[in-house]
Amino acid sequence: MKFTIDRAALLRSLNHVQSVVERRNTIPILSNVLLKAEDGTLTMSTTDMDLEIHESVAAEVSSPGSTTAPAHTLHDIVRKLPDGEAVELDLADGGNIMTVKAGRSNFRLSCLPVADFPEIGNQEFSINFSLPANELRSLIDRTKFAMSTEETRYYLNGIYIHEAESEGVQVLRAVATDGHRLARFEMPLPEGATGMPGVIVPRKTIGELRKLVEDAADTIQISLSESKVRFAFDHIILTSKLIDGTFPNYEQVIPKGNDKVVEVNAKLLSGAVDRVSTISDGKSRAVKIALAGNTMTLSANSPEAGSATEDLEIHGNDNMEIGFNARYLLDITSQIESDGCRLTLADAASPTIIQDPSDSSALYVLMPLRV
Repeated sequence: MKFTIDRAALLRSLNHVQSVVERRNTIPILSNVLLKAEDGTLTMSTTDMDLEIHESVAAEVSSPGSTTAPAHTLHDIVRKLPDGEAVELDLADGGNIMTVKAGRSNFRLSCLPVADFPEIGNQEFSINFSLPANELRSLIDRTKFAMSTEETRYYLNGIYIHEAESEGVQVLRAVATDGHRLARFEMPLPEGATGMPGVIVPRKTIGELRKLVEDAADTIQISLSESKVRFAFDHIILTSKLIDGTFPNYEQVIPKGNDKVVEVNAKLLSGAVDRVSTISDGKSRAVKIALAGNTMTLSANSPEAGSATEDLEIHGNDNMEIGFNARYLLDITSQIESDGCRLTLADAASPTIIQDPSDSSALYVLMPLRV
């Protein structure tokens, strides 16, 4: 195998595929990237047995072939090479040493057999549909912050994506929750998604996918089976196992009887919470909100640091006090792009609904804190 490739193109693709590879692996082949060079194309693949990425990039292939090389080491080498260099990779027939040359630099990397490299993506996908890249980015951004990191409740460690009905219309809905807050986002059901199974896409997959679609082309092809999901776009194919578990009935968490409605400027609320929480005590970063007519007073206290208060003008006429985790509240308000922010409350012990009045696609639920 022998090919030459532009350093910038190689680095861009290695950036994508090497991030799947865990730094510590008990199985040596999982530390490697699979390189296949043929017909003017280099295809790179990595996997951690749950997630797999293939990416293709143009290369001058003088001798086709394949091998596997240490992913992070190869990435570090290419990253440190001078910009604008052509990189030559050469593997002698039947050899287990690959040379990497660029300018006056010369590296020799130990390789492992291609036959040892596992593949997880060989499966029939019964559901196939596409989403514009900007809509997929919105779906992820509006919900990912609420994913759980608690390993005992593994079925919450991802985003639950499923078909649902909203006001008589079929929608594609994404939900994430960690038990303290819930994020729900929906959009019109894409053509081809009818009858799709409800799937939980794992947290690591969501993170890798979001990085990859940051500069993606217009359309993302999505394929589903009972146990896997595949995203295909540009020259990238990402395949992931789904979380094998049952997502809880999130509808039961969304309160139906909240009768106190407050509207406030989202950016002013976000700024005030951020400032006041500088004083707040402990991990909870508790902030108390007191409603009195057309005024919302935010306050925080700490035995060590002191206290802070800030008043905001609101639309509402209810009187009550409630406490929230400041970071959770900021996570939600940062998703509201317009000026409006509507809080629908019941009492100090009940969950609060937070929405953008001008955008019905997203809904957030936040559990209160005792302050």
